[in-house]
Amino acid sequence: MTRRETVDVAGVPISYLTAGEGGQLLLLLHGTYWSRVWQPVLDDIAAAGLRPVAVDFPGFGRSGGELTVKEASIPSLSAWLVGFLGALGHAGPVMVAGHDIGGGVAQHLALAGGVEVPRVAIINGTTYDSWPVPGVARFRDPAVAALTTPDDILAARRVSAIKALGRPASEAEISEYLDPWRDPRVARSWLALAGAADHRYTMEMLPALLKSKMPKLLIWGEDDEFQTVDYAERYAREIPEARLVRIKSAGHIPMENDPNAVAAAITEFFAGK
Repeated sequence: MTRRETVDVAGVPISYLTAGEGGQLLLLLHGTYWSRVWQPVLDDIAAAGLRPVAVDFPGFGRSGGELTVKEASIPSLSAWLVGFLGALGHAGPVMVAGHDIGGGVAQHLALAGGVEVPRVAIINGTTYDSWPVPGVARFRDPAVAALTTPDDILAARRVSAIKALGRPASEAEISEYLDPWRDPRVARSWLALAGAADHRYTMEMLPALLKSKMPKLLIWGEDDEFQTVDYAERYAREIPEARLVRIKSAGHIPMENDPNAVAAAITEFFAGK
């Protein structure tokens, strides 16, 4: 059964979703959304013997704290995860999967050497120069950011969430997705993440990725208009040990469109089931 837990990381309460009891830790990362994107697949992942941990970065979702632009970059979030794992009491290798910008963070964590990452999965994530998308990039302009209110961010997140879900959704479901951004602190953290969105971070990883023998799985909603499947196809062609699983009739959050297919791909890759 999926449940929410909290751990203290450097004095900040950090929230995460998890399920099951024990097993190999599988760290699940969000990007411009929050841990809610992983909820549809957590129970199936736990049933395969893994311990899923879908963390909310500081200032996101149900976590405390607030990110600055400097703290919200891919390298900074990757470094923060080392402390989060320590706070969980986890030592040793960790499996990682990332969605959206979290896909970029997952790759950075795997390459940075702070922890051992035997394999990594990217779900409709950032690669190459695929990001930031226009709806995020406009907030990188300091003049735009300075004039942006929490209500503006909530409105922009509503448009993005409806499009990302890729299917009809009730107002209650949309409201659940949007709920964290009703807190101005969380809205400001999202604005910091947008301000830090820079594809140079994924481009700078390319030399190491091209030499990497670490197994890599791409799971992609084929109808994603934010992170289009052609980037995943290119990655699978060019990066060693990379394999692509396409999710048909799915958008930017394929966990919401076909949770069974996404969970099956994840568990086969990470648990051999």
